Amino acid sequence: FDIVVAMYHDQGHIPMKLLAFDSGVNVSMGLPIIRTSVDHGTAFDIAGTGKASEESLLAAIDVALQMVHAQE
Repeated sequence: FDIVVAMYHDQGHIPMKLLAFDSGVNVSMGLPIIRTSVDHGTAFDIAGTGKASEESLLAAIDVALQMVHAQE
């Protein structure tokens, strides 16, 4: 799948975390600004240990840039 559409935030996270935990992106629609975020929690328990991956953050930035270019 390329997209999951859900009525509720938590319902959408179930398939996303199962299928694309490290690369999932959360997009909030209907706002006057572009808003994307990583599709996982803050993971304070692994902060500073070198275990965290930046893959989801880079994916969120990439989606935001794609949305900017689509508006042009």
